Amino acid sequence: MNIVILAAGQGKRMRSTLPKVLHPIAGKPMLGWVLDTASALDPKANVVVVVGHGSSQVESYLNSISSAAQIVVQKEQKGTGHAVLQAVPALRSDDQTLILYGDVPLISASTLQKLALLAQQGSLGLLTEFMDDPTGYGRIVRNADTTVAAIVEEKDASPELRAIREVNTGLMIAPTATLKTWLSGLSANNAQQEYYLTDIIEMAVRDGVPVITTQAQYSWETAGVNSKKQLADLECAWQNHLAQALLEQGVTVMDPHRIDIRGELSCEEDVTIDVGCIFIGRVQLARGVHIGPYCVIQDAVIGESVTVEAFSHIQEATIGARSKIGPYARLRPGAQLGEDVHIGNFVEVKKTTIDDGSKANHLAYLGDAQIGKGVNVGAGTITCNYDGANKHLTIIEDGAFIGSDTQLVAPVRVGKNATLGAGTTLTKDAPENQLTVTRVKQTSLHWQRPVKTKK
Repeated sequence: MNIVILAAGQGKRMRSTLPKVLHPIAGKPMLGWVLDTASALDPKANVVVVVGHGSSQVESYLNSISSAAQIVVQKEQKGTGHAVLQAVPALRSDDQTLILYGDVPLISASTLQKLALLAQQGSLGLLTEFMDDPTGYGRIVRNADTTVAAIVEEKDASPELRAIREVNTGLMIAPTATLKTWLSGLSANNAQQEYYLTDIIEMAVRDGVPVITTQAQYSWETAGVNSKKQLADLECAWQNHLAQALLEQGVTVMDPHRIDIRGELSCEEDVTIDVGCIFIGRVQLARGVHIGPYCVIQDAVIGESVTVEAFSHIQEATIGARSKIGPYARLRPGAQLGEDVHIGNFVEVKKTTIDDGSKANHLAYLGDAQIGKGVNVGAGTITCNYDGANKHLTIIEDGAFIGSDTQLVAPVRVGKNATLGAGTTLTKDAPENQLTVTRVKQTSLHWQRPVKTKK
């Protein structure tokens, strides 16, 4: 299969220097959605992306995701037919050609599969939609026997034709050899003085090629984006679709209108998600997980019966069963927590393993560390892991007790069941089963506090 993705439009109504097709839906550029769908439909497809405005940015994006798509440039934007014509030299003549759009991001592979089946017998398959307000869309004109006769663009349509509610989505599939013939016969004799791709419908009818239509399951699948409002509306529709799917799976979503999924979220039984949460990348929530309000979770695996309290940020971390996180906690990349671990408010963990039953309940920074079982980390504790050039490791063995306001100057080791007194600055290893403390001797002096001078 050939798949042509039209991505040359300027998108003036977006009012942005970013090419329209690179604006994100659910955290991924619209063009990325279309490319992923094309791959899901046919991993071996010959994909051709037609670029124009902002072509260097679009090409840079395609390179960044290691896309195998061929790139062709439409130097002058003379309509959709002209855009597809630029791709003709890259198309395999013995295959079907599917036309997609970089600003119609949420079309599903299942809908396209249904469309592709229509063209297997040499027909032209066309995706249409029935709209209450078809303003701006080309109308599907049918014969008395309901067969498709033509598509008429709104600017060229009479009042009678404008009353038609069935519209063209622009997505179509046709035998490539025949498509090439039709494209070579396009004319710009219309109100826009452009080469309309839709004119090939009338050519197909003329040549006796059946034009068979089908519709998508959801209206948002065929929604195009031409403005920031349309982008926001489509984002809302997609997020609501994802939220409804979670509800059907048995997830408790406290407010389906206040959840944001920018990737793949998988949930087991009895998961609860409070309002305002954002999930990025691949996030796995095991049975009984409770996510409090306004958390941001990215590329994380969260174990059974974990509670994540409000306003916590978790990125590229693993959390063991029954652990308690937050509120206002931050787990950065490389944080690996065992079972029954407590990470409290204003605690930051980075590139650190924390074994079962250990706790850091408030106001601590734990970076580049290995922390054993049953360790208690007091408030104000930090691992001083960076010397200005390199990162160094802190090791805290099982059962250690770290007093409040302690600085662990890495590389350093705290032995098994060791105790560090509050305020300790540890620069040498602390032996196991002993109290280590670094303080000056407390002194009390006779001293008169200054008083304000009366004016």
